Amino acid sequence: MREDYWERGYYSQPTAEELAANSENTKRKAAQKGTVLEPVVIQGRNITKNWWGNAWCRNLEKYADYANRLDRGKRYVRNGTVLDLKINKGKVVAKVQGSRRTPYKVEVHISPLSKEKCQRIISRCEKKIQNIEDLMLGNIPQDMQDIILGADGLFPTPQEISVSCTCPDWAIMCKHVAAVLYGIGGRLDEKPLLFFELRGIDPDRFVSLAINNKVDEMLANEGKPSPRIMDDADAWDLFGLS
Repeated sequence: MREDYWERGYYSQPTAEELAANSENTKRKAAQKGTVLEPVVIQGRNITKNWWGNAWCRNLEKYADYANRLDRGKRYVRNGTVLDLKINKGKVVAKVQGSRRTPYKVEVHISPLSKEKCQRIISRCEKKIQNIEDLMLGNIPQDMQDIILGADGLFPTPQEISVSCTCPDWAIMCKHVAAVLYGIGGRLDEKPLLFFELRGIDPDRFVSLAINNKVDEMLANEGKPSPRIMDDADAWDLFGLS
């Protein structure tokens, strides 16, 4: 009987039990060496629950180049294989457990937001941001959400994202990279400020500039009559007074 190449299992997927066993072995070795891991822990079926985590994942999934490749990472991130994930300015470094005992190293690089683009966004948001607490909690008016999530908003495009993984999979978007991209969403659920760190934005300055610009505009218009104020003649006509 002729044997088919693909039946030999060169690309067989590890079971959840195998992934768990390998993950525990890696954690044990890290603890023995005094290495501090920062795993992504997903509770429940949904990978993300809060505004910034949800927004990160929605942004990724709306791009056709990513949509058909990301699903493979959902199983991995749900199974707790993202053993370590650290977010810094413009860069994410992670370790993902696979079929091998040694976890794979994944890097995600995000291009920094240009000053010009950031200023344009601040100008569009200046009448909508009240304070940084509301921004972090996702208590944002819908029109401001549209600005942040829009084509020219804060979230990166595929052209602004580059990835690498030490696994032997030839695909640019392997399941380990996909798991890390979802893992970033999970991390933003816990710490939304890391989004601004990743994009190279100082959140306090971002909010401060938006509020200060709003105040400057109000002061510039001080003393100027509002077009919504009626003059006496219009008021008399409106209420039928003579």
